[in-house]
Amino acid sequence: MSSERRVSPRMTEDLHFNRVEGGPPRYARRTDKAVQYVVIVSAAGEVIGYVWANDEDDAAGWTVRPAGGDEAFNLGFIWATKLHEAKARGVTPTAALAEMIRDSDPSATSRVQPGSLSEAPTLAALKELASQA
Repeated sequence: MSSERRVSPRMTEDLHFNRVEGGPPRYARRTDKAVQYVVIVSAAGEVIGYVWANDEDDAAGWTVRPAGGDEAFNLGFIWATKLHEAKARGVTPTAALAEMIRDSDPSATSRVQPGSLSEAPTLAALKELASQA
Protein backbone atom coordinates (compact mmCIF):
# COMPACT_ATOMS: atom_id res chain seq x y z
CA MET A 1 0.00 0.00 0.00
CA SER A 2 1.37 3.40 -0.98
CA SER A 3 1.23 6.48 1.26
CA GLU A 4 1.12 8.77 -1.78
CA ARG A 5 -2.25 10.48 -2.26
CA ARG A 6 -3.75 10.53 -5.69
CA VAL A 7 -4.66 14.06 -6.78
CA SER A 8 -7.76 14.39 -8.89
CA PRO A 9 -7.19 16.18 -12.23
CA ARG A 10 -10.14 18.41 -11.29
CA MET A 11 -7.94 19.93 -8.61
CA THR A 12 -4.95 20.69 -10.80
CA GLU A 13 -6.57 21.60 -14.11
CA ASP A 14 -6.45 25.24 -15.25
CA LEU A 15 -9.72 27.07 -14.92
CA HIS A 16 -11.09 28.88 -17.94
CA PHE A 17 -13.57 31.65 -17.38
CA ASN A 18 -15.75 32.74 -20.25
CA ARG A 19 -17.56 36.04 -20.07
CA VAL A 20 -21.27 35.62 -20.57
CA GLU A 21 -23.25 38.55 -21.91
CA GLY A 22 -26.75 39.32 -20.79
CA GLY A 23 -28.27 39.06 -17.39
CA PRO A 24 -30.89 41.34 -15.93
CA PRO A 25 -31.02 44.93 -17.17
CA ARG A 26 -29.11 47.41 -15.01
CA TYR A 27 -28.68 51.16 -14.98
CA ALA A 28 -25.18 52.39 -15.71
CA ARG A 29 -23.21 52.79 -12.48
CA ARG A 30 -21.29 55.88 -13.54
CA THR A 31 -21.90 59.28 -15.04
CA ASP A 32 -19.81 62.43 -15.27
CA LYS A 33 -22.91 64.62 -15.46
CA ALA A 34 -25.13 66.16 -12.80
CA VAL A 35 -27.18 63.73 -10.72
CA GLN A 36 -30.47 64.06 -8.89
CA TYR A 37 -30.46 62.33 -5.52
CA VAL A 38 -32.49 61.63 -2.41
CA VAL A 39 -31.23 61.18 1.12
CA ILE A 40 -31.91 57.81 2.72
CA VAL A 41 -32.24 57.65 6.50
CA SER A 42 -32.45 54.78 8.97
CA ALA A 43 -35.46 54.19 11.22
CA ALA A 44 -33.62 56.31 13.81
CA GLY A 45 -33.32 59.20 11.33
CA GLU A 46 -29.57 58.87 10.69
CA VAL A 47 -28.37 59.50 7.14
CA ILE A 48 -27.15 56.19 5.77
CA GLY A 49 -26.74 57.00 2.08
CA TYR A 50 -28.06 58.43 -1.14
CA VAL A 51 -29.90 57.10 -4.17
CA TRP A 52 -28.91 59.03 -7.29
CA ALA A 53 -30.00 59.16 -10.93
CA ASN A 54 -29.13 60.66 -14.30
CA ASP A 55 -31.45 60.09 -17.26
CA GLU A 56 -29.01 61.28 -19.93
CA ASP A 57 -26.60 58.41 -19.23
CA ASP A 58 -29.35 56.01 -18.04
CA ALA A 59 -27.41 55.83 -14.79
CA ALA A 60 -28.52 55.30 -11.19
CA GLY A 61 -27.14 53.84 -8.02
CA TRP A 62 -26.82 53.67 -4.27
CA THR A 63 -24.02 55.53 -2.49
CA VAL A 64 -23.49 54.44 1.08
CA ARG A 65 -22.43 56.88 3.77
CA PRO A 66 -19.42 55.13 5.36
CA ALA A 67 -20.11 56.77 8.73
CA GLY A 68 -23.36 54.77 8.78
CA GLY A 69 -21.37 51.58 9.33
CA ASP A 70 -22.60 48.07 8.68
CA GLU A 71 -26.26 49.05 9.02
CA ALA A 72 -25.95 51.58 6.19
CA PHE A 73 -24.13 49.07 3.99
CA ASN A 74 -26.71 46.35 4.63
CA LEU A 75 -29.75 48.59 4.16
CA GLY A 76 -28.33 49.72 0.83
CA PHE A 77 -29.37 46.35 -0.58
CA ILE A 78 -33.02 47.42 -0.33
CA TRP A 79 -32.40 50.54 -2.39
CA ALA A 80 -30.22 48.82 -4.97
CA THR A 81 -32.94 46.19 -5.40
CA LYS A 82 -35.55 48.90 -5.95
CA LEU A 83 -33.35 50.33 -8.72
CA HIS A 84 -32.90 46.91 -10.35
CA GLU A 85 -36.66 46.33 -10.28
CA ALA A 86 -37.36 49.76 -11.78
CA LYS A 87 -34.89 49.17 -14.61
CA ALA A 88 -36.45 45.78 -15.33
CA ARG A 89 -39.81 47.56 -15.75
CA GLY A 90 -38.25 50.08 -18.15
CA VAL A 91 -38.50 53.04 -15.78
CA THR A 92 -36.11 55.96 -16.34
CA PRO A 93 -33.65 56.64 -13.51
CA THR A 94 -35.30 59.87 -12.32
CA ALA A 95 -38.75 58.27 -12.52
CA ALA A 96 -37.37 55.52 -10.25
CA LEU A 97 -36.36 58.24 -7.76
CA ALA A 98 -39.87 59.69 -7.96
CA GLU A 99 -41.34 56.24 -7.21
CA MET A 100 -39.05 55.87 -4.21
CA ILE A 101 -40.15 59.25 -2.87
CA ARG A 102 -43.83 58.45 -3.45
CA ASP A 103 -43.64 54.93 -2.00
CA SER A 104 -41.36 55.67 0.96
CA ASP A 105 -42.75 54.11 4.15
CA PRO A 106 -42.08 56.14 7.33
CA SER A 107 -42.23 52.93 9.42
CA ALA A 108 -39.65 51.03 7.31
CA THR A 109 -36.11 50.21 8.44
CA SER A 110 -34.91 52.89 6.00
CA ARG A 111 -36.76 55.54 4.04
CA VAL A 112 -36.40 58.57 1.82
CA GLN A 113 -35.97 61.69 3.92
CA PRO A 114 -38.94 63.92 3.05
CA GLY A 115 -38.02 66.98 0.99
CA SER A 116 -34.50 65.70 0.28
CA LEU A 117 -34.64 65.60 -3.54
CA SER A 118 -31.58 67.60 -4.64
CA GLU A 119 -29.02 67.83 -7.42
CA ALA A 120 -25.26 67.44 -7.29
CA PRO A 121 -23.04 68.77 -10.09
CA THR A 122 -21.38 65.36 -10.48
CA LEU A 123 -21.51 61.88 -9.01
CA ALA A 124 -18.05 62.54 -7.56
CA ALA A 125 -19.46 65.52 -5.65
CA LEU A 126 -22.21 63.34 -4.20
CA LYS A 127 -19.67 60.70 -3.18
CA GLU A 128 -17.65 63.43 -1.46
CA LEU A 129 -20.80 64.49 0.42
CA ALA A 130 -21.35 60.87 1.49
CA SER A 131 -17.79 60.57 2.79
CA GLN A 132 -18.19 63.51 5.17
CA ALA A 133 -18.79 62.45 8.75
